[in-house]
Amino acid sequence: MITQLKGLLVEKHPTHLVIDCRGVGYEVNISLHTFGQLKNQDNIIIYTHLQIREDAHILYGFVTELERAIFRLLISVSGIGTSIARTMLSSLTPEEVQNAIVCEDLNRIKSVKGIGLKTAQRLIIELKDKVKTLYGIEQIHTKSNNTTKEETLSALEVLGYNRRTSEKVVDNLIQSDPEGSVETLIKLALNKL
Repeated sequence: MITQLKGLLVEKHPTHLVIDCRGVGYEVNISLHTFGQLKNQDNIIIYTHLQIREDAHILYGFVTELERAIFRLLISVSGIGTSIARTMLSSLTPEEVQNAIVCEDLNRIKSVKGIGLKTAQRLIIELKDKVKTLYGIEQIHTKSNNTTKEETLSALEVLGYNRRTSEKVVDNLIQSDPEGSVETLIKLALNKL
């Protein structure tokens, strides 16, 4: 099993990298999260997951061990393959995936392309306890923020703003001020929309 690569970054694309490890070039599939975390540097260390299929050996690379662990948990769920797991880690950070699973945030998980209601429910049922145990998470503060977030989004929808566009703005606001009230979030969101 190839678990890590350390070498010269030869090519960097949003979907894959080529890493030269002492004369051997490895193509490594990555998420947008990993792409964004990699600075323009020559020597890198990438944590990998090797998928062996009948017709191919495919390497997936991650900038952190946490992202790789989340990827492995995701692909352990029936109905979620490597493609959907990579899409999920491109749409959400590993921490956001953890939070969504522990807080049972179905809407957040369903917002990922390729994941429907049943798959999202299965993902939460199968992974909630594993994520809590693996990372020692008892309760994540975003649980209380879900109500605040929903109320803020509903208010913005009533005011005529697109829910998907509003959600990105509101998520950023909640991250910068987790204790913000609904009124404060609405005012700040209106300035950014």
